[in-house]
Amino acid sequence: MRAVLVKDGKGPSGSLHIGEVPIPVIGNREVLVKIKAFGLNRMDISQREGKYPPPPGSSTILGVEFSGTIESISPDVRNWQVGDEVLGLAGGGAYAEFIAVKQTHIIRKPNYLSWVDAASIPEVFLTAFQALVVIGQVGSNDNVLVHAAASGVGIAAIQLARIYGAHKVIGTTSTQTKIDWLLKLPNGPTDAINYKTQDFALVSKQITGNKGVNVVIDFVGKTHFNKNIDVLAVDGRMTMLSLLSGTTVEEVNLMPILYKRLHIEGSTLRSRSVEYQANLISRFRDEVFAKITGEAGPGPIRTFIHKVYSWNDIRLAHEEMEANNNSGKIVVEVD
Repeated sequence: MRAVLVKDGKGPSGSLHIGEVPIPVIGNREVLVKIKAFGLNRMDISQREGKYPPPPGSSTILGVEFSGTIESISPDVRNWQVGDEVLGLAGGGAYAEFIAVKQTHIIRKPNYLSWVDAASIPEVFLTAFQALVVIGQVGSNDNVLVHAAASGVGIAAIQLARIYGAHKVIGTTSTQTKIDWLLKLPNGPTDAINYKTQDFALVSKQITGNKGVNVVIDFVGKTHFNKNIDVLAVDGRMTMLSLLSGTTVEEVNLMPILYKRLHIEGSTLRSRSVEYQANLISRFRDEVFAKITGEAGPGPIRTFIHKVYSWNDIRLAHEEMEANNNSGKIVVEVD
């Protein structure tokens, strides 16, 4: 089969090319999916650069989310058959014509979702659901602060916060163009802050009547950490998903963590056990998935696609994400 490969195993976007590799052999309780489209994620860039190896046992080919049709199934698979249209999550291997995946890690694609819509859902919405609902325990009338609000996970988290009854949903981003775009979204943030020109902790306190926020979803790390601690309310919860600005905070006042009884938890999804992922996917499917109606749908949750590329232009797709140009999801179609 054809797949997107990285010359010499790691390198810049220019090292990406389409080559030939063997079709995956399915194991117990697995299905083989012929891929129609796959989503891009920042972890793909990190893996391409040699900084984020796939979990043990996963394909070394890039890509963790996809949509497509089931090509074959192992004899012990139940409730799936050849020809079923699905979307799914994997530890790797989505930048290819075919992928082998556990039967627990796919969701049936409804007709109202396009292949592009479907491919944009698994990683971002499951990551947001895990961070906001499972870990953050968002509740009715909570105030929520979402960093990297114009990213795929950010937009997913914002919409989830709205449907779970949050009061104020505040998004931070780096440009006025992205703020204007966010504030026009159906079920977008109630408020948006340019963290480069404004103190997001101070402004968030003003927005919430000095109550602070109950849940923070953070991707940034170093530069945002102390302000996140400052803006969290009593019994506040922060889920840390990435460390884009760096890993070391030189000075931290621990007192607010103690007297505000803060909960701070780091989270990943790709490295979790198969059983954990299966349970998360099942809960997400039962609680949220039917509410996602696609980019052109009526809501209450929509996908937002920044741009669709042919996989022949995979280098351009990576460069677009590396330049931080996207508002919404970058998706690639397999030709």
